[in-house]
Amino acid sequence: MVNSLGIDIVEVKRVKRLVDRWGDRFLHRVFTPWEISYCKSKSSPEQSLAARFAAKEAILKAIGTGLSQGIRWTSMEIVNDKNGRPGVKLGKRIKDKIKNKKILISMSHTKEYAVAQAILVD
Repeated sequence: MVNSLGIDIVEVKRVKRLVDRWGDRFLHRVFTPWEISYCKSKSSPEQSLAARFAAKEAILKAIGTGLSQGIRWTSMEIVNDKNGRPGVKLGKRIKDKIKNKKILISMSHTKEYAVAQAILVD
């Protein structure tokens, strides 16, 4: 059963500007070391970073907390399974908040935009 839904869209150039301006300070505040490494291995890292940023925003909307109650950007890690399907690893505070529910995500991007959706399910 679907409990809640979150969606977000991000301009890729906005994320690129943040990386250009703040560099590692921005990257390490928002992304885990694995996410940074994965995205930097891509030919257009800003597109993958933007998609993950949108996914994290969508997750925060689906769980209904935003960045509060001790939840941080790095309290979630957007990963891929062996077939490339995106998933999310959750930190303890988010797990405590959603209890036995799961979060399903989907992401997509073009050169200009990245979009993601998160669904909180039983």
